[in-house]
Amino acid sequence: MYRKAEVNLLKFDDQRTSDVAIRLRNKVGRQELYYSHSLILKSKSKYFADRLSNQSSHASVEIECSKFDYDRYVKLLKLLYLPSYSVLDTWDSVQSALGVLQVAETLQCEAVVNSCIQALPWEDIEEGEIVKVVSRLGPMAMPILARIQPVNINASKGVLISAIRLATSTDHPFPPFGDELRISAQEQVDFMLRDDEDMPLVTADNEVKREATIGLSNTFSLFERELSSVMKFDVTCTVAESKIMQNLSDLEWMCNILPKMGLMDEFVFKWIDLSDNVLLVVEDKKLENIMWRLKVKIIEVTSKVLDAVGYGNVILPAPRRVKLLKSWLPFIRKLKPILDSMIAKDMEFPYKMDEDTCQSIEGAIVSLVVALPSDDQADILADWMSTEHVTYPDLSEAFEVWSFRTKSAKRRLVAGLDSVEDAAVTL
Repeated sequence: MYRKAEVNLLKFDDQRTSDVAIRLRNKVGRQELYYSHSLILKSKSKYFADRLSNQSSHASVEIECSKFDYDRYVKLLKLLYLPSYSVLDTWDSVQSALGVLQVAETLQCEAVVNSCIQALPWEDIEEGEIVKVVSRLGPMAMPILARIQPVNINASKGVLISAIRLATSTDHPFPPFGDELRISAQEQVDFMLRDDEDMPLVTADNEVKREATIGLSNTFSLFERELSSVMKFDVTCTVAESKIMQNLSDLEWMCNILPKMGLMDEFVFKWIDLSDNVLLVVEDKKLENIMWRLKVKIIEVTSKVLDAVGYGNVILPAPRRVKLLKSWLPFIRKLKPILDSMIAKDMEFPYKMDEDTCQSIEGAIVSLVVALPSDDQADILADWMSTEHVTYPDLSEAFEVWSFRTKSAKRRLVAGLDSVEDAAVTL
């Protein structure tokens, strides 16, 4: 028998101290003899414990394996001599880990199997191979399968709620991360809501919706406070502008996630209610020739609202749609040519309404106008034609629709009157 100190000194394939010879042989004729020790084998492999239980010293064990498994068996035999299997963490390929895992399961090396399961490298592109191998291992493979099974809905909900809470936090920044943690949380929410077939079940949950609604309310409240503070500071204060720009970026982010939760109507109603106050600030004389970045960002957020209402994603009663248009159409119509003239004077002028935003706004406004009652359409179109800046947004299509409908309505009215007169004459 070996003493404990001597056991730690035993080396794989050491013929001098070996009492067991293991012959690996495959069907194509390759065979090699490896010298091992029964104490090591029996303590770490139930397979070898059974094979060697009734054999004398200097026994020989023959193992037949495929040509693919040959090197895996050798690697496993070497691993049995290690005091621990932390070396598995350094494997650089899924194939290597899976190969040893299969052999360890065959030879009933429980400790090696557990280490393989815990330290298995992970590559999404090899997920199919992983599933195929570990599914044959039975209950012991559950920790691996759990990593690739759809996550529990309650777990997803908890993560999403926490991420939304951080992403919409209006408290002081979390030291030492500052805004980085909040921005990272926003990215996490975006990732979770994108291309996940199970996520609609999570976003439909009332608790998730409630957290998103609270976050929206907090974000809007902070935006209102920062907006009102702009006029209290020196209008050239870049700090004040930077803060409110961050608020607007947060609101724009919420415009992207709320439709996936069915909550965009909450945003639209709040933006319409706040529109007069926003315009009161950005159209103030003090800001007439400054804070272009702020004004452009406000237009970009407004374009999200116009798009949601104009294309029917958010249904509003006619009076609210009229208010939305009459609040923002004049400002958009005025700001666009000013920005264009600034760019014409200085090609390096960085603030402009990009082409995609301009087209989106124009299309949404046309859709909004043609869906209004005829009298409201007439008011908006009359105002549009009376201004000197009629190039943007171009409401010609809306005017043509209104004209056609008006003429059709007039013809129907005349036809109706004629039929009434004919009926009177007949009587």
